[in-house]
Amino acid sequence: MHADFTRYGFLPHPDPLRRLTGDLEPLDDLGRDLPSLLEDKDARIYLREFKVPKWPTDTLAPADLPALRLYYVRLGFVASGYINQIGQPPATKLPANIAVPLCHAAKVLDRPPILSYDGYALYNWKRFDPAGPIALGNIDTVQNFVHLYDERWFILVHVEIEGIAAEALDGIAACGVAMQKADAEGVTAALYRIAEATRKMGTVLRRIPEKMDPHVYFRAFRPYIRFFENVVYEGVDQTPASYRGETGAQSSVIPALVAFMKIPHQPSMLMDHLADMRRFMPADHRKLLDEISAMPDPRPLARSDAYNAVLEEMAKFREIHFGWADMYIHQRVADPRGTGGTPYRQWLQQLIDETRGHRM
Repeated sequence: MHADFTRYGFLPHPDPLRRLTGDLEPLDDLGRDLPSLLEDKDARIYLREFKVPKWPTDTLAPADLPALRLYYVRLGFVASGYINQIGQPPATKLPANIAVPLCHAAKVLDRPPILSYDGYALYNWKRFDPAGPIALGNIDTVQNFVHLYDERWFILVHVEIEGIAAEALDGIAACGVAMQKADAEGVTAALYRIAEATRKMGTVLRRIPEKMDPHVYFRAFRPYIRFFENVVYEGVDQTPASYRGETGAQSSVIPALVAFMKIPHQPSMLMDHLADMRRFMPADHRKLLDEISAMPDPRPLARSDAYNAVLEEMAKFREIHFGWADMYIHQRVADPRGTGGTPYRQWLQQLIDETRGHRM
């Protein structure tokens, strides 16, 4: 496992870029103005006429990755704002001036051409104090759909959780070393570290209601992160395409724990959905999940209390998520689909039950 994962979790290192330069700068200006533009019913007219600068290369040099990520963030927000503008019917065509550069950047990044969890959260933050922690109070977003702080809080809670996940990944790496040595005590100690990191992630997730009002979430910015359904990407392909919207299921944190703990979730549409979500994860995250999946099962060397502690904290984390989904979505709409297009309530409960069902 690369050291960056055990130090920064699934967040990028160094910190995400804040500004584009040169010919790409106009996209920063558009991103800054986007929350105000989306308040105007004629925003789509302006966005259709905006000259989006194209990403200049067809291949990716490592030094260019931070800028390409920010380019994708800015353009992904613009595309989702255009298609899902609040107060207007969903658009069925993404104009060529947005679609062509978005699809090009997405191809270079090896990902689908829609704003996903990585662009909405993983690449979308900055620190006030560069030497301070990646934690609430010291972080802010780079790009938003609305001016209201509720959206920033929603994103930043996830950013802190992703940072804490480094401790869980470090524990997984340590457990892997211990398993190679058949060191039962080392495995048990590592499992307790993973359980504690998962508990801390749940503590942060509990903070969602502190600065995010359910009505604001549901009406003011949730529509912008919904899926695209039968959208034509003009200048790219005239065949309508559908893509899953931004959702926490595109985070690699819980999938990494599931892969490490070898939790045998039953084959179902849910598992097909979660497998499909990996397409929307960064390529290096997908690779790490494959590496963790190939690790041996810690169960034979684990003490039951340590092993079960990890599963219980995972189940509690999922329960917190379930509770917020119920408060912020289910109580406000009869539509059973989440932003990723899934019947989330039924599936979340299944995941909780199967996680606890795997206890020693």
